[in-house]
Amino acid sequence: MEVTYLGAINQALHEEMRRDENVFVMGEDVAELGGAFKVTDGLLEAFGEDRVIDTPISEALIVGAGIGAAILGMRPVVEMQFGDFISCAFDQIVNTAATLRYRHGGNASCPLVIRAPSGAGVHGALFHSQNPEAWFTRVPGLKVVTPATPFDAKGLLKAAIRDGNPVVYFEHKRLYRSIKEYLPEGDFTAPIGVAEIRNPGRDLSIITYGGTLHQCLDAIRIVDKEDGLSVEVVDLRTLLPLDKDAILATARKTGKVLIVHEDRLTGGFGGEIAAIIAENAFDALDGPIRRLTAIDAHTAFSPPLEEFILPNSNKIVEAIRSLAAY
Repeated sequence: MEVTYLGAINQALHEEMRRDENVFVMGEDVAELGGAFKVTDGLLEAFGEDRVIDTPISEALIVGAGIGAAILGMRPVVEMQFGDFISCAFDQIVNTAATLRYRHGGNASCPLVIRAPSGAGVHGALFHSQNPEAWFTRVPGLKVVTPATPFDAKGLLKAAIRDGNPVVYFEHKRLYRSIKEYLPEGDFTAPIGVAEIRNPGRDLSIITYGGTLHQCLDAIRIVDKEDGLSVEVVDLRTLLPLDKDAILATARKTGKVLIVHEDRLTGGFGGEIAAIIAENAFDALDGPIRRLTAIDAHTAFSPPLEEFILPNSNKIVEAIRSLAAY
């Protein structure tokens, strides 16, 4: 049976909680309600209120309690009901969780997973649409993952739960019920820090992650059919640690790179990718490194305005054609 992106996350939580009694879930409405999006549905019935814990509406409290539990040997999976509000726990994440191992000379660990439903395209407006991943990719001690498929949603979450470091796990809300995939039987994980080539190509490379992967795949099918362009698509999957070898390999292979992500342009993670390519593979380029992202504006509630602000398949098609013709 095919499994949705949401279902894959739910499966991962069930399996890891059965596998390890130290794994528990904590967040706003994760227990009786089963989560705002039903991601944690069924966990309370399966594992009880000691391991599936509803909290007050305080992200700082949720992450702070998770850090304390992790230090004492538990493996908490805490949920930010919407990724936008992860900013309320920013100090706990970057100044406490991320620094803990270093501060203790490697003699302490913080095996904490912070699930953050993020992304736009669901008419969530200002406070329910943001993509805050770039805030965390410059913080040593953290890991940042951004799955785009059901396989990775499950495999990366299981890997994150088993990791000894704090992992910020960004799951895109638009993907929850919109994509399905057959998943392997039995236990599996996806490697943190390893990118995946989703489509091999020769004329141009797209580097992407998270919610824009499927838009990119739709776009390359159009340009393949209508323009005969062969486009390679690299899904980063993890932003920290970053698979720099995969980035440089695709840049050197095709000579033209388009970076696509849903976060805003200024300060978005695409700028870091562009710098890596410019510094290490400039001699292989046949055109400028280009970025297609959300514009530098707050996400609008109005559907036409939201569409104007965000990247989409049609905009990606235009960007591919422009760069290919350079």
